Amino acid sequence: MNAAWARRLKAVWFAVGRGRADAVSEGKVWQILHPKAGFCVVTEMTTSSSSGPLGDVQTALAVTHAGISVTASKVGFLAADVGGTHARLALIAPAANGGRPEIVAYRTYRCSDHPHLEDIVRCFNQELGAQPRELVLACAGYMHAGSVISKNLAWPVMPQAMKDALGLESVKLLNDLEALAYAVGSIDSDQATTLKAPLVSTPENGPIVVVGPGTGLGAAVWFPGMPSRVLTTEAGHTQLAARVGIELQVLAQLAQADSHVSYETVLSGPGLHRLYVALCAIRDRYPSLGEPAAITSAALVGDDDVAREALNLFCGWLGSFAADLAMLYGATGGIFLAGGFLADMVDFMQRSPLVERFLDKGVMRPFLQKVPIRVMGHDRHGVIGAASWHLDNAVNTGAPWGRKREARSLGLNAEI
Repeated sequence: MNAAWARRLKAVWFAVGRGRADAVSEGKVWQILHPKAGFCVVTEMTTSSSSGPLGDVQTALAVTHAGISVTASKVGFLAADVGGTHARLALIAPAANGGRPEIVAYRTYRCSDHPHLEDIVRCFNQELGAQPRELVLACAGYMHAGSVISKNLAWPVMPQAMKDALGLESVKLLNDLEALAYAVGSIDSDQATTLKAPLVSTPENGPIVVVGPGTGLGAAVWFPGMPSRVLTTEAGHTQLAARVGIELQVLAQLAQADSHVSYETVLSGPGLHRLYVALCAIRDRYPSLGEPAAITSAALVGDDDVAREALNLFCGWLGSFAADLAMLYGATGGIFLAGGFLADMVDFMQRSPLVERFLDKGVMRPFLQKVPIRVMGHDRHGVIGAASWHLDNAVNTGAPWGRKREARSLGLNAEI
């Protein structure tokens, strides 16, 4: 490839990222090994219409990147799923005929490695050599005075400042569990592991509850329909219910008398560490494991009996919490447990008290026997859900995608 063609391809690559298609001429096929984005094939085709979210264009580009084929006239925005530990970013292309959004490129970053979210987005764009103009951001918390308020985020998230710093046309926000809930409606059977099958021959297509223990504890509910709806909740902050026995002993270690202790206090990464430390105090053991990952690893291997007890307590409380939400929202469609570390401990959860605690709700046991429990890795589902929410809520003139979905949220849904 000569230098002139390489320059033209670079112009095309940037044009794709910016949602433009005016930097090329007709009838060319280019190939280049992008130093960071990987091998790309760009094919130009003439189009006869100019509809779409990227404005009037006379040319569409078919781009093959990492095995995914999309058209440049449909490549237009970033989706980000930001938690307390990781930020997951994707370049998104709307699928044809209103189908599931396609991920053109995807990266995961450790939040602690970057001074702010703007730096992560800038790194992602530089790696791809692209500059999308829209960002849809899924994260925990709520909006107050121009900032996202969440004790679990590594740094403040200020959408307007981020929009200005990155030269974006818009920044849209939604709750991180809301994004995961939007994803469950289109998850394939091979993308989730069944922890408990429903005791019915034909599973019901009812509401689905998504529970996400991570740096914090989130929960959201997906309701089927045309269009579907998602309800976000702050169920993680409801009062922790402890049973008589070791749970009450642990609860006494976690808080003073007559004080509020939430489910998030125990059903999260930091919560698992609190359980371990509390059990060490009860068992008169030194708490040698300082990180939730170390506790999980020791419990799975069987090296530490207190770590194993802590993880069993965690699973028991998780089953009880999930059952409460299933009864509250009539979740005949099932429970989805979402979280990176949960996907690594499915075998442990199957042997733990989780399922029995889920079912042990007195006269509601027959109902809960019909409710399946599935485990989904966080992975790409958050960005797919955020992208789906964005596309289905698009109301700009000329946007070709479907109807606006209804979302009920506790204060984070916003556009800057």
